[in-house]
Amino acid sequence: MRSPNLRVAHHSLAFVLAVGLIAAAPGGAGTAQAPAGLAANIARLSEPGGYFNTDNLISNERSYLHVVPSLRKAGIEGGAYIGVGPDQNFSYIAQARPSIAFIIDIRRDNLLLHLLFKALFRLAHSRVEYLSLLFGRPPPAETDVWRSADIDRLLDTIESPAIASQATSALRARVDAVIKGFGVPLSAEDLTTIDRYHRTFIARGLTLKFETTGRGPLSYYPTYGELLRETDRQGHRWNFLASEDDFQFVRSLQVRDLIIPVVGDLSGPSALRAIGKMMSERGDKLSAFYASNVEFYLFREGTFSRFVENLSHLPHSNHSLIIRAVFAGALPSQLAPGYASASIVQSVDELLQGFAEGRFRDYRDLTIGR
Repeated sequence: MRSPNLRVAHHSLAFVLAVGLIAAAPGGAGTAQAPAGLAANIARLSEPGGYFNTDNLISNERSYLHVVPSLRKAGIEGGAYIGVGPDQNFSYIAQARPSIAFIIDIRRDNLLLHLLFKALFRLAHSRVEYLSLLFGRPPPAETDVWRSADIDRLLDTIESPAIASQATSALRARVDAVIKGFGVPLSAEDLTTIDRYHRTFIARGLTLKFETTGRGPLSYYPTYGELLRETDRQGHRWNFLASEDDFQFVRSLQVRDLIIPVVGDLSGPSALRAIGKMMSERGDKLSAFYASNVEFYLFREGTFSRFVENLSHLPHSNHSLIIRAVFAGALPSQLAPGYASASIVQSVDELLQGFAEGRFRDYRDLTIGR
């Protein structure tokens, strides 16, 4: 029998070789040059970044999938999706099935996080490969047979020990090579941030929680494992990693650089309007806009009206939806038992008309009773 140390070394070498084979495969995503438009589009759409006091590697919104039945019922397939924050956007994208998606966030660090995700999508051909790369775990043998596996079985593979430090360094080098191939100007500090983010996923695995600068995670924040296993209120799992088909749809956009990370303030002077202009040039209308709880801060800072003005310049239809998350202090009347957040939807037309009529004068007007 092998010693435990030899077993880890064997799996680590297998992981590095597997990643190398993925990247070196003829015509594979790892060798393909990113379309020249990615870096140009990021530069065209972005505005100067700002600060927000969270790492935002993952969401703290346990309720994020509760809105999926509303998205599916609205019939918003196609068009353009816009969202803020980390990878819960991929689950909304998988259900809305847009033609293009923009992830806009005031933090440049969020753009760096999404470059990491984009690189992993390029290297991974399946969910189990993606999870193995993200968490630095050895991939299981015969990865193709895992395409029909349920999310619980996939996550069981992440419970194994992380690969050895030498293999982690090799993985990081390979991922960074893909990121540098995107052509996005990155400083040494940017690359250090990306490295720290990836190593955090590797070190903490499924126990990772959302954190605010200067304090630990709150007790009610879900772990990443809990978020991946979440359901809607009827018990259906809609995370993009719960279905190989949903993962492949998101990956298809990623490898064609049709998920574009943008640095911008929702109430800022140019980013949202530049996105709207690009949508108009493409002939796309807004399908869904995931705003998280950013509107709370916009009201607090007195800039909500500027966000509404920017929103009004986005091509949209009577099917276009706003998705928002609401926390304590501004909770809707119907909060699911065991949840510290609620996720709700509103039509864009209702928001624009209601604001024009003076019905939405503060954040609670948007949330109470919805």
